[in-house]
Amino acid sequence: MNVEVEIQDLKQMMADLLRSQIETDRRFKETDRRFKETDRLLTEKFKETAQQFKETDRKLDKRFNELYGMFSSQWGRLVESLVEGDLVPILRERGIEIEQTSRRVKGSHKGQNYEFDILALNGPEVVVVEVKTTLKPKHVRRFVDKMGSFKTWVKRYAPNTVYGAMAFLQADAGAEQMAENQGLFVIRATGDSAAIVNQADFVPRAF
Repeated sequence: MNVEVEIQDLKQMMADLLRSQIETDRRFKETDRRFKETDRLLTEKFKETAQQFKETDRKLDKRFNELYGMFSSQWGRLVESLVEGDLVPILRERGIEIEQTSRRVKGSHKGQNYEFDILALNGPEVVVVEVKTTLKPKHVRRFVDKMGSFKTWVKRYAPNTVYGAMAFLQADAGAEQMAENQGLFVIRATGDSAAIVNQADFVPRAF
């Protein structure tokens, strides 16, 4: 009789243990489900926050570029004014008797828009000046290309002898020497004046 009772008790214990195990598994599954749901919600929130950060960065970059463009434009105009004010005497020192200067010469030729920062004129000769705050090799290459089209774009100066000049506050990566090697006048602007810094025996290239 005692054996039967013990067997019955053992069965009851096993049944209770099985129910407990089933309940534990259920709770684990419920906890895992909640973790997954929390992870999903956090992932969505992180994605939403990341998107908001990207949008904020985009707006800040756009505003910065706008402000930088405005600053660069105004600074460039100040440098142009400085250079233009000294063009007459510094070019006369090189034997070019300048009579007048013009800024921001713009136009269009067969759908091709062009702009030249400064033109210095004395009748038979024209000096085309490109002004940069920081002169880089790519600026020299582009300007030489522009000079190759100058007489085509601005036909009234086709009979003239045309020279090129690059003016700047500072130069990077040997751009200053590169400009001289291309036969361009090299004009360095300082705090309140500008000066031609080509070698004394420099001979400008006629375009």
